[in-house]
Formats: sequence, C-alpha cells, structure tokens
Amino acid sequence: MTNANEAVAKHDWSCEDSQVLYAMSKWADGFFSVNKMGHVSVRPIEGQDLHIDIIDVIHSARSEGASLPLLIRFQDVISSRVRRLNQTFRKAIQESGYEGTYRSIFPIKVNQLQEVVAEVLEAGQEFNIGLECGSKAELLAMLPLVADETLLLCNGVKDRTMLTLMLNAQQIGQQVMPIIEKYSEFEQLMNLAEVRQMKPRLGVRLKLNTKGSGRWFESGGASSKFGLTIPELVQLIRTLENREMAGQLELLHFHLGSQIADIQVLRSAVREIMQVYADLMLRGMQIKYLDVGGGLGVNYGGDYDSPESSINYGLREYANVVVYTVKEICDERQVPMPHLLSESGRALTAHHSLLVVPVLGVHRPDSPYMAEFPAEPPAVVLRMTSVYSDAQSAEKMSMLLECYHDAQEIRQETEQMARLGYLSVEHMAQSDSLYWSICREVLRKLTAIGSIPVTAEQIELEKQLTDMYLGDFSVFHSIIDHWAIGQVFPVMPLHRLQDKPERRGQLVDLTCDSDGKVSQYVTSSGTSDCLPLHNFRQDESYYLGIFLVGAYQEILGDAHNLFGRVDEVHVYARAEEANGFWIETLLKGISVKEMLSQVQYFPNDLGRRMSEFIRRQINAGRIKPAEGTRILNNYTQRLGDTTYCDVSSNEPL
Repeated sequence: MTNANEAVAKHDWSCEDSQVLYAMSKWADGFFSVNKMGHVSVRPIEGQDLHIDIIDVIHSARSEGASLPLLIRFQDVISSRVRRLNQTFRKAIQESGYEGTYRSIFPIKVNQLQEVVAEVLEAGQEFNIGLECGSKAELLAMLPLVADETLLLCNGVKDRTMLTLMLNAQQIGQQVMPIIEKYSEFEQLMNLAEVRQMKPRLGVRLKLNTKGSGRWFESGGASSKFGLTIPELVQLIRTLENREMAGQLELLHFHLGSQIADIQVLRSAVREIMQVYADLMLRGMQIKYLDVGGGLGVNYGGDYDSPESSINYGLREYANVVVYTVKEICDERQVPMPHLLSESGRALTAHHSLLVVPVLGVHRPDSPYMAEFPAEPPAVVLRMTSVYSDAQSAEKMSMLLECYHDAQEIRQETEQMARLGYLSVEHMAQSDSLYWSICREVLRKLTAIGSIPVTAEQIELEKQLTDMYLGDFSVFHSIIDHWAIGQVFPVMPLHRLQDKPERRGQLVDLTCDSDGKVSQYVTSSGTSDCLPLHNFRQDESYYLGIFLVGAYQEILGDAHNLFGRVDEVHVYARAEEANGFWIETLLKGISVKEMLSQVQYFPNDLGRRMSEFIRRQINAGRIKPAEGTRILNNYTQRLGDTTYCDVSSNEPL
C-alpha cells in the first residue's frame, strides 16, 4: 500500500527527473530512456519510434522459462551500431572528397558468441564488413564464416599451425590476411609459403612512438606488447623486394588500445603512420589498406577526468579525424589514398546487452530505533539520549556538527566500557540505537541545508548510512572489468522511476568476497560511491539493470564461488508483435552439476557418495528410510538448478 510520504514523492518527482539523476544522456546514446510507466525502455532501431519496455521483456522471458539473473540482448542495437559507424565514415569520405573506401572490422574477442558475430555480419553485409581474430580457436571458428569477399585479419601470436591455416585459406580464395606482429612470424610465414611455392598476402602492425590514452595506453608506443619496430619493418621490406614480393604487403596497422579517451592521440598516431605509409608508397610498395585499429570509445557515463569511463569526442569527430588526416598527408606527399579499416568492437556491441539483477534483500548499517529502553540506564547512555534530543531540535549547521561530534565521542566511550564488561547487552543496544538515530537526524538536516562545499562530516555520514542491496548475481562473472580494472558500468533501477529514490545504496553480489560489490556509479553529479535507490519491499520484485555489458564481460567472466553463466534471451523489435518485440532465443545458464563437473566434481560420483552416507545413517537408526530417500532426492534434484539464487519459487525444498 502506498503511504503518504510515497504519494508526496510521486507528486514531486517525474520520470524525466530519473533520467537526469541516472545520467542517461551521458551513456544511453539514444537507445535507452524512461517511459511514462516509470520503466526503462529501449529504442533498438534507429529511425523508428518503437520502444520496448524492459519490464515486459523480463515478464515474457520468465513466462518462457528463463531464470534470474538474466542477460538481455537487443540484437537490433548491434545492427543500429554497425549502420551508424559505416554511414558516418561514408559521409566523412563523401564530404572530404576522399578517394578510398572504408570497411569496419569486428574483432571477435570483444564478444565471440555466434549469434552476436552473425548479427554483426548480417548488419554489415551491405558495408562489406570484415572480421578479426587473435587466437587459434578464434581463427578456426571464423574460417567457415568468411565469404569470398569478407576480409579476415589475423592478429595475435601465431604458431606454425595458425600460419598454415591462413595459407590454406588464401589458397582456396578466402581473404585471410596474417598481420605480422613479430619478425619471427614473418620468417616462418615466408618459409611455409616457399614450400608451397606461393606468394602470401600479409599486413604489418607497427610500434608507433605515439602512446595511447586511457587505461589501455600501453597498447601503443614503443614499449607495446606487439608490433614491429621501424628497423624490423625496413628489414621485412627488403626481404620482400629481394624475393620480388613487394606487392604482397597489403596492409599497415596500428592499435592504441580498447578505449581511446583523447581524440588528439588518435590524430597524432594517424599522422605518424601515414608518414611511414607515404615513404613506402614512394619506394614502390603497393599497400592497399590502412588499419587504425580498435579504440573507438564508448562513454560509460563517468567523469570526464576519468578516461577509463568517458571520451572527449563523438563518432562523427572520430571518423573525420581519420579521414581528413589521412587525406591531408596523402595530398601533401602525393601518394594514393589507402582504403581505411578500423577494428571497432566495443563501440558495436557494448550497448546491446544488459544484465537484469533482482534484489534479494537490503542490509542497513544503522540500527533501528528502539522505542522501549531498559530502566535506569548508565550515565553514558543518558548522555547519548541528551545528544539525540539536541539533534532533534538543532537547526544550524554548527549545532548539528557538534551533535555528531559528541555522539562519536560517547560511542567510543561506550565501546570501551562494553569491552571492559561495564555495560549490559541491553544498554549496548540502547546506545547503538541512539547513535544511529542521531546520525540519521544530522544527515537529514545537513542535506536539507545544502552546504557548498559539502562538509567532511556529511560525506562521512553518507558513507556510514549507505544501504547494501543484495543482488542475485556475481560481479566476478558478469562485470569482471569492474572488479579487475575499475571499469564503471551504468547501473539503475528498471522500474519505479516515477518515484523519487529515497535511499543511498551499494549493490553487493552473492559471493563471499568483500570485493563482490559495485563500488562506483554513474549519477548526474558524476561518478559516485553510492547509488540513489528506492525503498526495498520484501513482497515486491525490485530489478536493477547493469548496462553496456555487451563487450568483453561475458567471455572474461570468472567462476568465483562457482557462479556461472546466467540465462540469456535474444530480443528482436517488431512493431506487429505484442509489446513490440519477440524473443528469438532463450539460452539457459550453466547448471550446478555442469559447473561442478568443470572442477572435477562429477554428479554421478557425488550422488553415489551421498547415497552411501545416507544409507549409513539409516542403518544406524538416525533417520527413517523414507526421510533418507526424501533428502537424497532433494540433493540430486538440486544439482540441476541454476548456480544463482532461485527467486521464482517459494515452495519448501
């Protein structure tokens, strides 16, 4: 039932306020918004005003047998991102008078799921999109998908087997090109090709002096992990010339990292490699492609001084910098303009998937107010009572801060007395209850005063009074980049957004690890260590969404505490369908028995051991046979469950 305070909140708050509060204008990129119902919705197809209510998707997925937590993939978002990228480059080429073409390349390491790759290829068919792989497994997965004109670039460390596969592909007419990143790869490639009496096509990745920007800045620069130095490049070219194979070097490549934060760094790198390109072309080489690598950034909504989460440019500026800078150098040096490639994986897939996290409960650090106290409290408790009374009547900031300082001092004294055995449990509870009541009262009034800058005491109180919302998920599996490298992901409620969120919370996961929490959040005031959330109601579902998880997270996920892959649904937008969408695919997450098998606990052996143990208890007379059978059946049935908490059933187990 809605109480009076919630009714006031509804009147004073709007869905537009929620959009501002959770900084959706920073990270949603036109795909996500809040509808009139107070639910987050997605507009997956650019140019169409079709919005899908995410709560409707959750209900539909549940009705089809999906469990929570749930990964939702909006496949049309991938198509929209592919079209947006290629059309933006085409426009830049047309406006600048550039004489070459542009092709986007999807690096599958970003998301190797077959349906994601298939969606990228289908959406990019009209743009002649290509693929990139970086390992033997990725190469074997992609070779059957490469059509006659599909360009497959092969990066990473290459052994003899991989190089042989690439030469085989070239022999049957596939556009497969090894990108030489170590000189020894070039030597081995040439030896293998000589045995076959063929001239291999190849590209070269260069180590530039320009360093990347953002978290992955070490991907560029002279100390980067991969790439040839200029002396090695010259040696490679001389070898090709001596073998009359100068025309086989078709591509020059550089890479500045997964997320380029500063557009000027990209401009500098393009200028640097273009001078090398011009020198080689004037020397008589026949290079066709310039690959500017990955790094087209995604704005995750963080502060602009946090390059891991934000960028200082948009897609149009990115395309213009590449196209106009290349054209400028080519015009200056009077060399042909190369065809342009970019390996934009994060920018194509990050937005298309989100993780739905149901809240299981809330832990509040402050003790509830105790209306009834034991008689004859000691002096230290009476002093705390007096401070609480002062806090209730205080209005000025100075008086409020004094109350807080007094409460802190008394609490320290109370804790010391408790350690020495001078306070009973009842009196300890009374003092603790009063302390937290003082904190809540002081913080409420300090917030209302709105001091700028905010006092240190208010910041401290906000941290102390932050609730912990227990979510049914694992940080280590679903958003491991947050734990590992501090990547910020947008998090917000998926519903109740017509109401003002009155609580400050942190989202914590199911793992028994203190790091299993989301510690940084995107809000209108910048990156924060807490998130505005609604009061949790035990009898109602409360869903949070973690957005922009479509790049890297699932494949990098860790099995901490044996939490595994979650259920996922693949959603397509269709106006003629009920609620504007249909679920094409439901993929069940990993079960307990499948996860246990991965760490060599095999279900048959576990069942046998449990059966033998229960039989011994029956023979010893500790339990009855029927009860033992019930317990054994329950154990074996649970092996087929999801590794996460089951929020779909309240039946006794």
